[in-house]
Amino acid sequence: MLSRGELLERARRVELAVFDVDGVLTDGLLHYTEDGREMKSFCSQDGLGLKHLMKAGVTVAVITGRESPIVTHRMAELGIDHVYQARADKGDTFTHLVSALKLEPGQTLFVGDDLVDLPVMTMAGLAVGVPNGHPRVADFADWITPRAGGRGAARDVCDLLLEARGLLDELVSNYRSP
Repeated sequence: MLSRGELLERARRVELAVFDVDGVLTDGLLHYTEDGREMKSFCSQDGLGLKHLMKAGVTVAVITGRESPIVTHRMAELGIDHVYQARADKGDTFTHLVSALKLEPGQTLFVGDDLVDLPVMTMAGLAVGVPNGHPRVADFADWITPRAGGRGAARDVCDLLLEARGLLDELVSNYRSP
């Protein structure tokens, strides 16, 4: 794990923040209706954090191993353009995205929760895990969010990146009543 100073230094360089979906943007539980339709829940605080992050100039993307119209809908609602679903090889997708955006790995962050995320975590400039993730993910993470996936973990990441850019206090001030 990085010290707070090292964490903020690496976070300051991030231009691309990539998130897994199940277990990171959701709690990882899969809910099905009687007729087989899938349901997911997303944290509204995460969504607002992602919007603030994009407004601050950080590109946001998701790479997930599963395909879900719910993810398509939620990412469109948030204005996230880089949405990659049904990706068995997340590392390959990550490499292509970084190249397409003309970034260096040190300018990237990836948030994952399970073993399938390890290849990307080892490539990203800043690797983040969630406390509800697989225990071995912590061995590869530079930081573990205070809150669980689907319960504010993405917001923790967004706030970290905004703090590193010196924008979090300004954002708080903008929301204060006059």
